[in-house]
Amino acid sequence: MLADVPVAEVTLNELSRRVGLAKSNVLRYFESREAVLLRLLDDATREWVGALDPLTGAISRRGGPALRADRLAGVLASSLAARPVLCDLLGSQAGVLERNVSAQVAARYKRATLAALADLAALVCQVLPELEPPAAERFCAGLLLITGAAWTHSQPSPAMVAAYEAEPELAVLRIDLEDVLRELFEVLLAGLLAKGA
Repeated sequence: MLADVPVAEVTLNELSRRVGLAKSNVLRYFESREAVLLRLLDDATREWVGALDPLTGAISRRGGPALRADRLAGVLASSLAARPVLCDLLGSQAGVLERNVSAQVAARYKRATLAALADLAALVCQVLPELEPPAAERFCAGLLLITGAAWTHSQPSPAMVAAYEAEPELAVLRIDLEDVLRELFEVLLAGLLAKGA
């Protein structure tokens, strides 16, 4: 469903219809639409992190940390850009998904996020052993924030698309998700490496 419909347009009624259950039955397992989407975000994040191991493992350990950091930024950016559902969920996380859930659901989601971040930070440290684990964890948390924000800005409304087409000088404000992610990840990694040195 999320491949066809943006997160903002997903309703509990439509979700119930698509899975063939009454809305009341869906609510037996999840307390709200947001709880369902948080679970999907957790699943998508864990799947993404799991798929990264062979990608990061292919980064040559030869070369200095700056070169390896840039390669890592490229791998992370392209892998995220290839997962629009994950990016859309990240873009909706703080402003939508975390708003209509109980403290119990919120805590369960945050514990799962911390576990995924620890796994991701371990992969980052394999590529960049120069980065201390706390710095790698900060990078990974920043990566999720950057991805959510960049996704939102890379999905212009029809009115913005029309404005860009009508006034080409405005198109400089239109961003390419993968390019922006790669550049911002490179900058963040470079800063953390410099700070650690």
